[in-house]
Amino acid sequence: MSGIEILGTGSFVPDFIADNNKFSEFLDTSDEWITPRTGIKERRIMTDKPNYYMGVQAAKKAVEDANIDPKDIDLILLSTCSPDFFYPSMACLVQKAVGAENAAAIDVNSACTGFITAMDIAQKYLATGHYKTILIVATEKLSNHLDYTDRSMCILFGDAAGAAVVRKSDKPFYSMLGASGDEFEALYCKVNYDANCPFHGDDMPFYNNIFDTEAKQKYLQSDGHAVYKFAVNAMTKAVKNVAAQGGYDIGDIDLVVPHQANLRIIKKSTEMLGIDPEKVYTNIQRLGNVSSACIPVALDELNKQGRLHSGMKICFVGFGAGLTYGAIIMEI
Repeated sequence: MSGIEILGTGSFVPDFIADNNKFSEFLDTSDEWITPRTGIKERRIMTDKPNYYMGVQAAKKAVEDANIDPKDIDLILLSTCSPDFFYPSMACLVQKAVGAENAAAIDVNSACTGFITAMDIAQKYLATGHYKTILIVATEKLSNHLDYTDRSMCILFGDAAGAAVVRKSDKPFYSMLGASGDEFEALYCKVNYDANCPFHGDDMPFYNNIFDTEAKQKYLQSDGHAVYKFAVNAMTKAVKNVAAQGGYDIGDIDLVVPHQANLRIIKKSTEMLGIDPEKVYTNIQRLGNVSSACIPVALDELNKQGRLHSGMKICFVGFGAGLTYGAIIMEI
């Protein structure tokens, strides 16, 4: 199977830092309550600019790092579950801003699994030869989706964006994507329409009364126990699947970059897989959960730290609303 060469990476995190103590100013919570349950110490919040702005900054940095002409980009795949517009696609806004005038532009939404999904799509396009240079962007402004009176949810998420420029390579690449749509109620955020169509009726009966409060109609909702159980099982299953595809033992993996949802989920799933904690990269302590931007932001951090070396086997693994999950093992 043909693989992917990562030509460049980029990321953007807002300047405003919301540490755990800031939440104790308006909620019955504390650092002592938050940290043991989540592993999060602080998260970044975009206070004055839209989501696509972050994606543009990350994309520009990735293009610069790749040292390519933006006109050489054939396709932009942008992952987000927190878009600024229903249409146009956020990818079109990035296309304009980076000057990728020859690129097609597509948005992808599989929630927190989005970057893995976009990488998988990119690999398939590159393998056919239809596109040669693809810009992948994941940008998320989850602060727009949160109920800041709900201490169990608003402490978990932050805002950020990450990006990568990729081309086809002859190095190994193995991937799998999965979904469990019957568990969608475990993690969701309903579109809050404000329509005034005179022909509309009440659509709520079709949702079986799951949106039975104002908060459930407007804000991100999660069943923490169900998500934890699903995430641990799905992530271990996904890693085993892609390792088997490549004929790898789990110990052959040099570096694991998991979705940064909760430090307890990361620790439990990697323990079940028998992965050395030294091989697992986390930044949840500093950024919280930034949905599909988690993995590309971590990838850029690793790149800037000089920790990505030719020939190393890196695994991306995650899960998200849907419920979705997926994993990739590729050689750098």
